[in-house]
Parts: sequence; C-alpha cells; structure tokens
Amino acid sequence: MSRELTPQETAERSLIKTYRKSLWNPFIAAVKRYELVSPGDHIAVCVSGGKDSFVLAKLMQELQKHTDRPFALTFLAMDPGYNPANRRVLEESAGRLGIPLTLFESDIFDVTVQVDKNPCYLCARMRRGCLYARARDLGCNKIALGHHFSDVIETTLLGLFYGAQLQAMPPKLRSKNFPGMELIRPLYCVHEDAIVRWRDYSELHFLQCACRFTEARDASGDGIGESKRQEIKLLLRELKKTNPNIEKSIFRAIHGVQLDTFPGFKYRGAAHTFTDLYNGSPVFGGGADI
Repeated sequence: MSRELTPQETAERSLIKTYRKSLWNPFIAAVKRYELVSPGDHIAVCVSGGKDSFVLAKLMQELQKHTDRPFALTFLAMDPGYNPANRRVLEESAGRLGIPLTLFESDIFDVTVQVDKNPCYLCARMRRGCLYARARDLGCNKIALGHHFSDVIETTLLGLFYGAQLQAMPPKLRSKNFPGMELIRPLYCVHEDAIVRWRDYSELHFLQCACRFTEARDASGDGIGESKRQEIKLLLRELKKTNPNIEKSIFRAIHGVQLDTFPGFKYRGAAHTFTDLYNGSPVFGGGADI
C-alpha cells in the first residue's frame, strides 16, 4: 500500500508532472529566454502570501534542486500590517509547502489606508522599496516577484486604455534606487489559469491582498470587483470567447514592436519623434524607409 503524500510532496510532484506543460515548462522558458538566473546569484523570492508568490517559491526551489548552475535563495516575506488571522494563513501556507520564510514587519497598511488617491500604487511602491532594502541587507543581488503572463497582458492594456501609453512589464529590471540590485519575473510566461488549477489540485488556500481595498472585489462574488485591473480581466474574459488566442497575440506584439511605424516613442527615458527616426536619429542611426 502506497504512502499518502504530504501537501508539500503533492504540490512539488504536481509542478513537475501534472502541470509540467503549463507551469514548469513556461517557467523554465522564461528563465532561459530572458536570462533571469545566473550562477552565484543570491535571489530573494518575495512571498506575499498569495497563490502567485507561493507557486514562484516552489518553482524556484525545484530549479535550485535540478540546476547545474548553483545559486542561493532566500524566501523573503513582509507583514505590511496583516491582522493576526491573515498572518497565520501566510505562515501556515509556508509551513505546509516547506518554504522557510524570512519574515519582517512594516507599517505600510497604516500609511496607505490614509491615502485616497492611488493607494494600491503607493502600497506596491512602498512594498517594493522595503523588499529591496531588506534583500540588500541580506546579501541578495536580485528579488523575484510573482508577476505572471496574465499580469503582463493586463498591465499593457491598462497603460494603453487608461495611461495613454504603450508600455509593457519587462521580465527584468535594474533598480535605480538600489545599485547592483535587479528585479526578475520568472513567471513571465506562466498563465494565471494554470496557477489557479495547481492551487486547487493541491487543495491549497492562500491570501488574497488582505487589505481593505479588496473588500469590494471579495464581496462581488465574481472575483472582479470595481478596479480598473479587474475591469481589464473581465474584458479579456469576454474577448477570449470569440478569440481564444487574443492574449497570445498581445504577448507576441510586445516582443515585436515596430518603432519605425510610431509617431513618437521613448527610449531610456528620452522622447523621440517619428521625424527624428525618419531623418536619422543619433540613437538608432540611419533613416526610415517608407
């Protein structure tokens, strides 16, 4: 009679076997394609308590086990002001999955709850700054975040529809405020639906955002709520009914931007016009043939 698997063993085995095509393979594809992990790296895997950060943590553990290019991992978690019940969910989930958390506290929720305009943006910026600082203090040179394929698509559309810009979410980014530190997104090619299926298959329960700004979403019963990001999720859900490959098309589009067809663009923070490119920009050289 075979032994019953522990929750940790079930989660780990399913990543490599049951969800190999939808989780492990696209994870490895992103790591290789965008050169996210190098020998000797010390990576702080940021664990917020949600499904995305936990699947990232498990995938990074598996990569560390099987790679021939050794690197170090620290699983960094921040308590931004969770209530006791939510903090317990975070700690218990890590324990069930065999993830040794390095946990520290901050007062970010107390600060952002007093802000009326763009509190989620402020919260994200403050969280990232705290994580960079703590990771640097621990000797890390990279932080890994759980942004996935669906986040990339949604962020691109949010910028286009509401920010008046064509801007994507890059797979890695050098920190401006913390020299020598780099942000990486190893789930860049992983679809959110696959993460949800892994979570449900493994019978795991994780935190949502755990702040008051998600109450409307949770009360809505549809997982959508009223935020602009959730509005984009709903739009994509509807568009996929008639075009199942629409997200794949958007993803390919941000990898094949045709700059010489744009009337204006920015490169490394500097604005350029179509005329610059047409007449021979000193940045790109030559002139555009029309």
